[in-house]
Amino acid sequence: MPDDILQEITALVEADPHSGTALNLYALMSTLRMEKSGYMFMLRKLRDLAPEQRQLAYRLMEFMAQGGNTGEAWEQALARMDAAVRKG
Repeated sequence: MPDDILQEITALVEADPHSGTALNLYALMSTLRMEKSGYMFMLRKLRDLAPEQRQLAYRLMEFMAQGGNTGEAWEQALARMDAAVRKG
């Protein structure tokens, strides 16, 4: 299922919303919804992720490249992450 990546990242963010990993993946996902700004994400932030977490980031970028960064599933995942990060 293509939305698996959204579920995986959402679960990671909700589990520990202020961890470096969660914040980096949340930032990447937030950036991937901004087409007009060219999806500006500092790629050097990928260095802060463990190899398996970088794989999540790469899968998320591929999901965006296939047009998955729009629609209800994307918006719901972002809303859940927004709430988790704000709530802390």
